[in-house]
Amino acid sequence: MNATCDGGDLWPNSLYYVFGVYLVLLLVLGLLLNGLALWVFCCRMRQWTETRVYMTNLAVADLCLLCSLPFMLYSLKHTSDTPVCQLSQGIYLANRYMSISLVTVIAVDRYVAVRHPIRARELRSPRKAAAVCLALWVVVLSSLVVRWHLGLQEGGFCFRNYGRHGFSTIPFSMLGFYLPLAIVVFCSLQVVTALGQRPTTDVVQVEVTRRATHMILANLAVFIICFLPLHVVLTVKFSLGLNTCAARFTFSRALSITGKLSDANCCLDAICYYYMAKEFQDASMSAVSSSTPHKSQDSQSLTLT
Repeated sequence: MNATCDGGDLWPNSLYYVFGVYLVLLLVLGLLLNGLALWVFCCRMRQWTETRVYMTNLAVADLCLLCSLPFMLYSLKHTSDTPVCQLSQGIYLANRYMSISLVTVIAVDRYVAVRHPIRARELRSPRKAAAVCLALWVVVLSSLVVRWHLGLQEGGFCFRNYGRHGFSTIPFSMLGFYLPLAIVVFCSLQVVTALGQRPTTDVVQVEVTRRATHMILANLAVFIICFLPLHVVLTVKFSLGLNTCAARFTFSRALSITGKLSDANCCLDAICYYYMAKEFQDASMSAVSSSTPHKSQDSQSLTLT
């Protein structure tokens, strides 16, 4: 039945103009914010820290995803696997899940620094952070190759290929989000709890802790709002096996909307993590110094030259 499905337009023409405006705004803001963040991380900071390494890679992943968007959306006009389609959507998927992976690693890094400050001396360093990022790139790109191979076996890799079933590739997306989601939620709540248990005698430190807590919760909310709806849709498709043309058409619409929502994370990452770096490090510095003489590079406030 999948072979009889046509590739008709998902939306009225008027909505395509709205989506076009949204894409332009997303590209302009995303390229500006992430480009500025990358310039600051690479050119204006005095020393490499764990957070700086992770955030630089996050900015690169978000920039790559943004640059692939116009080509990917253009390829969606076709219902067959073209080279442009496979390349642009491959870059898009790789950097979406690289971004998710980096957000997860940043959450774990915060958790280790605050909850286990003594072990952080051994576990955290800019060199180790770089090794973690390299490993993540290898894992994400390798999983994409496997996903591409399975997709071709099922009839196609590209999103709008109506001949594809896609059931064996969906678990890659589910695992690539739900496991990081559990880790991010656990680490974020643990850090917030630890910050809330700190002494409240110093008025200045109380304010720093409050801002850090708000930023951690804001970052968690952005992560959930941007990525959870998309993966709920994918979970429904995988669970129910939407094989009819009508069901696949409805699924494509839901995926289109939730996918655009997840793309907004590229802009929000740059905003959240710019403030998160300063607020978190200001708050963690006294927490670490009060419990151990360990002085990780990342326990110092970021300073611009």
